[in-house]
Formats: sequence, C-alpha cells, structure tokens
Amino acid sequence: MAKIAKRVQKSREGVDPAKLYGLTEAVTIVKERATAKFDETIEVAMNLGVDPRHADQMVRGVVNLPNGTGRSVRVAVFARGAKADEAKAAGADVVGAEDLVEIVQGGKIDFDRCIATPDMMPLVGRLGKVLGPRGMMPNPKVGTVTMDVTAAVKASKGGAVEFRVEKAGIVHAGVGKASFDAKALEENIRAFADAVIKAKPTGAKGNYVKRVAISSTMGPGLKIDPATISAA
Repeated sequence: MAKIAKRVQKSREGVDPAKLYGLTEAVTIVKERATAKFDETIEVAMNLGVDPRHADQMVRGVVNLPNGTGRSVRVAVFARGAKADEAKAAGADVVGAEDLVEIVQGGKIDFDRCIATPDMMPLVGRLGKVLGPRGMMPNPKVGTVTMDVTAAVKASKGGAVEFRVEKAGIVHAGVGKASFDAKALEENIRAFADAVIKAKPTGAKGNYVKRVAISSTMGPGLKIDPATISAA
C-alpha cells in the first residue's frame, strides 16, 4: 500500500489542480504518469449543467470511438431462431432467450453489454432490476434494441461506448488505454465530447458543459479547457 501511495503522490507532482490544460498537453501528461504495472484506462468526465431528475434534462446516448476502447467487450444477445444464429455469427459471446433470462436472474452476468431484438423485450423487461443498475438494460435510443443484431454486436465489440448522466450531472467513460498513442486518445476524447454535446437535452439552460477532466486509472485528474476539445 505504501508503494502505491508513493507512486500516486509522485504522479501528482507538478500537476496544477486549478489550471485548465489544453487537450494535447493534458493527454501527454496523463500518458506520462500512467506508470502502473497494467495498461491503465484513460477516462474522461464531463460536468454538465443539467439536473437529470427532470426528464427533459436527461443526457444519454452512444458513441463509436474511432480508435476503439482498447478493452475486450463480452456481448450478450437476447434473440431467437435466425436472429440468434446471426448474433453468434457476428461474434456475440452469449446468446439465448428464456434460458439466458434464467441465468441472469440467477445472478450470473458474464458479459459487459447487452443487446436484444424487439420481440424479446417483454422477457428482458423482467431483468430491469438486475440489468438497470448496471447500465446494461437494452434500449432502442442507444441501438441495443434492434433487429440488426450484426451491426449492434460489431459496434459493441469495435468501440461503442454508452453514456448516461448521473445524479450530480456528470457523464464519464473510458476512452482508451495509456498504451494508445496521443493522437488516438485525442480523437477518441473529441468524439466522446462531441456526442455528449450533440445529446444536449431541450431542458438544459445556461452553460451546458461546465467542466471537463481526464485521468488514468491510477493517475491524477487534469482539468481541460473545453474550447480545446471541441476544436476540429
């Protein structure tokens, strides 16, 4: 524990918590300080001027990161017959109908993302209390309730990231790994930020993007000048 605390302390040296960094500089610093023995995830957090308790201020969506997430994603598909075969052919890790519902109800969830064909939703709806809190409930708004299971599976495997604003008005996601080159991380961060900005709800008033920060799993968080993220 002492070694970890020392490494964390060292990673924060020279980082000004009050400074607004340009995106390029921030990515460079975060990469340099991601010194853990594993490939740290690079995360972005955006503090938005919304109150998600109001339906017209909810922010959610999905974005396909141009350079992927760098992590292996296990995908489950609720489907029957030909659509189940299609899901398996597309690379889904778990495919089923009533049998899969029973497995999930029993507490076994060995997947990261969940897709369903529309006809399966009355069944999958029973899993709301299990999948909902984990952010895994299939939803047509983010493309996870669809007849095009091939496209949905490939998007999930290829770098699709779902986002949903939390109670405090914060949206966050992993947007790559420390091993990515800086340009790839910048492209992913910009793509994520652009998707969040485009998802601005009708009820949002005033300043929509209040704060943006990036960090690695074990490293310090750096505040970003929002203007440097939206730049082309």
